[in-house]
Amino acid sequence: MTSATPLRVVAASALLLAAGGCSTIRDHRGYLVDPALTQSVLPGVDNRLSVEKSLGQPTLKSQFGQQSWYYVSLDTVQRPFTRPRIHAGSILRVSFDTAGTVQSVSNDGVEHAQRIVPDRHKTPTLGRDRSFFEDLFGNIGTVGAMPGAQGGQPGGGGGGRGGGGTGPNGS
Repeated sequence: MTSATPLRVVAASALLLAAGGCSTIRDHRGYLVDPALTQSVLPGVDNRLSVEKSLGQPTLKSQFGQQSWYYVSLDTVQRPFTRPRIHAGSILRVSFDTAGTVQSVSNDGVEHAQRIVPDRHKTPTLGRDRSFFEDLFGNIGTVGAMPGAQGGQPGGGGGGRGGGGTGPNGS
């Protein structure tokens, strides 16, 4: 056995460990679907309490209009250095009438869900726009300064003036 053989073993082991970090991650998010339980919910027979006892708390409840409960189940796949993507999923919708009795049950795929993209614009705020470095170094020299002192020096006169200090907000 030569001295190069242990080095090759160590290099091969390191390569296998590094390759293991590049594997695809599969994950489940949301409601765990049990077909026997979801098929047991019957329109006209069940009510909110019986649905909650058999299926549990819903993922979402409608806030307006017809009362509906949504049970969302998603299977995601994440490749190395990327965001998780939805691979498969289902949305179980249980609709209730005004008395709380189940009116309908539907099971759709996630292709019927609406994708919401947030607006990337900034919200306008009051005050001045400061850079990262102004935020980081803006208070240097103002800590311990007397209010109303000129130039940030303690006791620098100007005690009768209000505001006009060197702090980030003019104090």
